[in-house]
Amino acid sequence: MPAASRRPLPVWALSLGCPKNRVDSERLLGSLGVAVKPVKHMGRSRLVFINTCGFIEPAVRESIRAVLDAARHLEKLRRRPLLAVAGCMVGRYGVAELAKELPEVDLWLPTEDLERWPGLVGTALGLAPAPDANPDGRLLSTGPSYAWLKVGEGCRHRCAFCTIPSIRGPLRSTPMEALLAEARSLLAHGVRELDLVAQDVSAWGSDFGDERPQLTKLITALAGLDGLAWLRLLYLYPTGVTEALLRRMAELGPPVLPYLDIPFQHVAPELLRSMGRPFAGDPRRVLERVRSILPDAAFRTTFIVGYPGETEAQFAELCRFVEEARFTHLGVFAYQAEEGTPAAALPHQVPVPVREERRARLMEIQAAISADILAQFVGSRLPVLVDAPVADWPGLHRGRTWFQAPEVDGVTWVSGPGVAPGALIDCDIAESSDYDLSALA
Repeated sequence: MPAASRRPLPVWALSLGCPKNRVDSERLLGSLGVAVKPVKHMGRSRLVFINTCGFIEPAVRESIRAVLDAARHLEKLRRRPLLAVAGCMVGRYGVAELAKELPEVDLWLPTEDLERWPGLVGTALGLAPAPDANPDGRLLSTGPSYAWLKVGEGCRHRCAFCTIPSIRGPLRSTPMEALLAEARSLLAHGVRELDLVAQDVSAWGSDFGDERPQLTKLITALAGLDGLAWLRLLYLYPTGVTEALLRRMAELGPPVLPYLDIPFQHVAPELLRSMGRPFAGDPRRVLERVRSILPDAAFRTTFIVGYPGETEAQFAELCRFVEEARFTHLGVFAYQAEEGTPAAALPHQVPVPVREERRARLMEIQAAISADILAQFVGSRLPVLVDAPVADWPGLHRGRTWFQAPEVDGVTWVSGPGVAPGALIDCDIAESSDYDLSALA
């Protein structure tokens, strides 16, 4: 039976964690061989799907709470939908252990079975396989303005604090033709911005057996696709931010945005070595390289404070670096000692209150920097990509300028004629705050 003629499947879905998880959820729900109808209430669904995060313990606790909350709600229903739990928490702890702790779950979907998720869910729901089902389909959850394009799975690095390689396995890059086909499909559905994501986007293609950099080839091919307004690169490891990549970005120009997300994690050489970070030397040189080729580039980075052995002097060095570098966007994480990682066994663990206090201090520095950077745009005219209306404020929409990545950076609040989800409009920047802008179309 053709998928289009079958009764829609009501689904309540929750995707926790990173955009890569979101893509996995979208692919599952778009590849079941039936039309999926998202619902807001579990009682109206046939499938309750929770995609978990297992990166750090707080994320694991959030995932467990979500599963338990769903199970408690489903207990009250006369007609119980299928409760399926997937993702990194399942990959980290394994089905056998989790099934003993959470017997309320009907179906576990480990990360190692990612490609089999649609078949496993379809079988559990008793869905007949559809002959025209699209195994590469996606049910977008991001609206018409942007979509994540996941370019690979797993990671080739072994950072001492990170659980991802043990959960997701080694790097497996998605072939270019598959990515181009997916990108064309997304653009055909009206998406204006594609955001490349992976554990390390700059490593894309390094497992193809060709030692030459591959990412330049991918962005060149994507930049030529019809309908693409913005192409953004996220999660670039410092070693992958090469002169060749930067020069190619400069040559291509729009739609390739001069926006680079480079997770430095720290600046103290001793701590970087202890972290097992895959680059050597001073992060300042990476910034200098970028700014020499892309002088107007916007930077996002992340840092870990309170890593084992971090001294007050090393933290002060990090603060000075942030003040000098003036990142457009900055994320700060208080170190979490994750079971099974080499860093958890290191001596000189920093007390939790000290970690949290350092995080607050660094974010205070960044708030002032961000406020100063954004204030300089007041009175200027910038293109704004509109994401979604603000539910409780008629006429106001949430959007973004080119230097604001979706969901992780600040936003631009915009109103005026022609403002609608998916529209890319030149706007007058009227006000700024620490992290957001306000604009009029």
